[in-house]
Amino acid sequence: MTAPRDTGLRRRASDRPPAVVDLLDGDTLLQIAEQAWLALVGEDEVLVPLPAPLPADTSSSWVEIVGPWTGAVVLTCGRDTAAELTRALLGEHAPAVLEAEDVDDALGELANVVGGNVKAVLPGPSVLGLPEVGATPPAGSRADTRRVAVLWRGQPLTVSVQSPLHTERENEVPL
Repeated sequence: MTAPRDTGLRRRASDRPPAVVDLLDGDTLLQIAEQAWLALVGEDEVLVPLPAPLPADTSSSWVEIVGPWTGAVVLTCGRDTAAELTRALLGEHAPAVLEAEDVDDALGELANVVGGNVKAVLPGPSVLGLPEVGATPPAGSRADTRRVAVLWRGQPLTVSVQSPLHTERENEVPL
């Protein structure tokens, strides 16, 4: 991994970073997700852009992007959908009984591929973090979140590009 190079451009502390909604539209995010699905899940696997409520029991995977825009690309779906996704990714190599680690690895890989492609369309230089899996990370401002809701095999899932949640304490300027 190469470190971002210093471009010589500086921002004042009062300058706000760009909002992801100004950098990435919903159609582009959907296309990125669809391309990842075709490449990883299968050529016959499609995402249908229809919003539907997520089940109460969800699993999320995400990767952070750090650069001119900083935030995370988050994939969220039901736990049963996560298991189906894992079986689709593993194909004929899927074990009869999935381990939690298998599901985490599969969701992490999907988030990593979608995140890498999102990073490529954002202004750089940027760095992509390692995939994480767990409870959905809280999003920051709604004005700095781009989300697409889709159905895969009739099951809802979301792909979000979201700024991190900041607390007032994090925004304080040290004296």
